Order: sequence, then C-alpha cells, then structure tokens
Amino acid sequence: MNITVGRLQEMLGPVLAQRLREASLALYRAAREHAARRGIIIADTKFEFGQDGSGRLLLIDELLTPDSSRFWPADRYHPGRSQPSFDKQPLRDYLSGLKRAGRWDGNPPPPALPHEIVQATSVRYQDAYLRITGEPLRLPS
Repeated sequence: MNITVGRLQEMLGPVLAQRLREASLALYRAAREHAARRGIIIADTKFEFGQDGSGRLLLIDELLTPDSSRFWPADRYHPGRSQPSFDKQPLRDYLSGLKRAGRWDGNPPPPALPHEIVQATSVRYQDAYLRITGEPLRLPS
C-alpha cells in the first residue's frame, strides 16, 4: 500500500519513519547505480522492513527482483509511453484476461498457467538476471 511520509510518521513516529526513509533511499541509490551501469532503469521497487525485539531495523522479504520491482532496459526507454520491462506482465495480463472473461474470480486457488505464459515470464526474469549480474541464471537440472 502506498502511503505518504506524513502518514508513515503518524503510524510509526518521526524517528522510525526517518530511519526507514534513509534506509530505503540508501538501498535504492545503490541498486540504481548498479543497475544503471548494467543498462537497466529501476522504475519502481518496494522494500519491506521489520524490527527485532531490540528495535534493530531489519530488511525482510525479497528485494530488487522482477516480482518486487519494475526494470526497464535503458536503451529502449522512451518518455511518455509504456516501457518494455522485465517483470511478470505476461502473467498479470493473462490473469486479468481470465477475470474479465469471468473465468477466475481472483481468489485461491489460482488457475493452472499455460506453458507459454510461464515461459514468457521466465525469459524476462532470466534476462533481467543476466543483465544485472552479468552471468546467466543457472537453473537446477
């Protein structure tokens, strides 16, 4: 859920809100710089944080993956239009089509996915991995 910094301060207090803001911006800057050197624009992303019993801030869950971020190829970026991306858009489009057609209500269990949807999503994820790490993703045999 997107919220304003003001709302975050109301919910968590100004000190913790500032710590979260600073941590998020530091993570994003480092990722943005790395991705830019690899020809990727990080269009948006999300970070999830928690705290341990002593109040130490913890980064939790995945981060900077095609599931939590939108990556655009810098060499194909054109302002003012939809951008090509390395995310799960084929999967989103397929599931949205099922909902519009009344073939799935959006509740678990999800429908089985056709091979071509799985493949299209997998190719995008592997391309993002290769571009960001410089190495192909080694899948288990």
